[in-house]
Amino acid sequence: MRLATGAEVRITGPTSECAVVCVNGGQAREIEGTWSASVEWLVGQLAPRLPDLGFAEVRYRVKSWKHLESCVEDARAAVYEVGAPRVALLGFSMGGAVSIAIANEPQVEEVLGLAPWIPDQLDVSTLRRKRLTVVHGALDRWLPGIPGVSASHSRKGFDRARERGAEGRYVLIPGALHGLALRSPWGKLLPLPKAGRWAQVVEEELQRFSSPTATGAAEPAGLRTAP
Repeated sequence: MRLATGAEVRITGPTSECAVVCVNGGQAREIEGTWSASVEWLVGQLAPRLPDLGFAEVRYRVKSWKHLESCVEDARAAVYEVGAPRVALLGFSMGGAVSIAIANEPQVEEVLGLAPWIPDQLDVSTLRRKRLTVVHGALDRWLPGIPGVSASHSRKGFDRARERGAEGRYVLIPGALHGLALRSPWGKLLPLPKAGRWAQVVEEELQRFSSPTATGAAEPAGLRTAP
């Protein structure tokens, strides 16, 4: 489905009650948007387990942090196109910053950041009185030629959001890298180490979110290490 901005969104499952809008990472080079292998793999795992919850994957116009504002516009357009009265944002890597930037939209109740990039200059007051869950691989880090975000970086952003009124939890996964899956040259999704544990943690959060009794920021913020 084409969005008003020119980006694309593809939807799995019903979105009449609550939806998860999923946004991808990025890179320095300015290239056309792609579907996220990590998000696609995760949606493929979780959609059958959560049949009452809709997933909307966003494909940016330009997949680069040099065009962060246009990525934010694409994600915001997807929230309104989906039209669900209750929305959770799921952002992988740069998608964490994109999600936080639009977290103050009235239908957004929470943000799930998967190895999220949360730059120091990003306004995290958008998360006040909302829920932020960060899941990060303990082995994630930037290396020359290999994208990554250190867990200490996302922990710093999480703490900053908590200081500004967010609630939620921070989950560190031992042995996990940056992301959940890669796409092979022939298109097959290849799960990375601990991908199943990532999916389990996200499923826990989305089950809580989709519950009729969910109240957004209902749990004290804290640090948890997931085996």
